[in-house]
Amino acid sequence: MNECQFYTAMEVAKMLGVSKGHAYKVVKNLNDELKSKGFIVIAGKVSKQYFNERCYGMSRV
Repeated sequence: MNECQFYTAMEVAKMLGVSKGHAYKVVKNLNDELKSKGFIVIAGKVSKQYFNERCYGMSRV
């Protein structure tokens, strides 16, 4: 399992073309959604799969 399954806030900022502060807000909102569904989350990182589903409408990457 060499490939990380999470995007960092810095990666999110770069992909979305937003500031680091805004990226942290995006990550926090996505993590809040996951937490409410019973998932374990890591502050400052978000699941690649969930990010892609929510931001790009992809079901699987």
